[in-house]
Amino acid sequence: MTDHKVTSREEWLATREALLVREKEHTRMGDDLARQRRELPWVRVEKEYSFETDEGVRTLAELFDGRSQLLVYHFMFGPSYEAGCPTCSSNADAVNGVVPHLNARDVTMVYVSRAPLEKLLAYKQRMGWSFPWVSSSSSEFNFDFSVSRTEEQTREAIKPMIEAGIPAVVNHLASASGTDVVGYLSEGPGFSTFVSDQGAVFHAYSTTARGLEFLMGYYPILDRAPKGRNEADSPLWLRRHDEYPQRAT
Repeated sequence: MTDHKVTSREEWLATREALLVREKEHTRMGDDLARQRRELPWVRVEKEYSFETDEGVRTLAELFDGRSQLLVYHFMFGPSYEAGCPTCSSNADAVNGVVPHLNARDVTMVYVSRAPLEKLLAYKQRMGWSFPWVSSSSSEFNFDFSVSRTEEQTREAIKPMIEAGIPAVVNHLASASGTDVVGYLSEGPGFSTFVSDQGAVFHAYSTTARGLEFLMGYYPILDRAPKGRNEADSPLWLRRHDEYPQRAT
């Protein structure tokens, strides 16, 4: 018998109504935060960045593809990686299908990594994605937006982690990406937005870490499942979509 509380339909409805009040408050708070993001001041991008694309070298301004807004996901796929980060790959699955809807609202979304373009395109084909993915290997773009570090900087930054013992999840993700811990942690995930106005490009917003959960479409769904994310006993559950074991039919 379950040890979870079981109640009558009438008591459930009353409890659900009380929770709904808080959910509506959360929604209104989210609306207010979205307004504050839109009101952030912009920073003009003065440096010239170049990107390798499947259509040749492009500038940051050219990545807008004729639209006024550009969203960039900084995907963890560094020069030493043999495959993309599984976590970044999971949110790419969720984003891939909505790109046409973003385009319809004057928004271009591009994925950017430091790995060579041929590696990115081969992995993109494996995963079945259609969004634009470009390499920033020839520019300082990822470094300037604080999502990449040199290996020397990384070794210095993770000294406390090494002394305390590398967490199992970090070892797992590094191994799954075909690199070592230093190579893996030389990259970080991030999301940056830009706007084009009268021929100039401006940086509008950036976030990282748990600020990226809005891209992970499976999490808000799991948050509404009876057991939630249920990660306490299986912190290493996340896989690329073609790596989950198949259930017998």
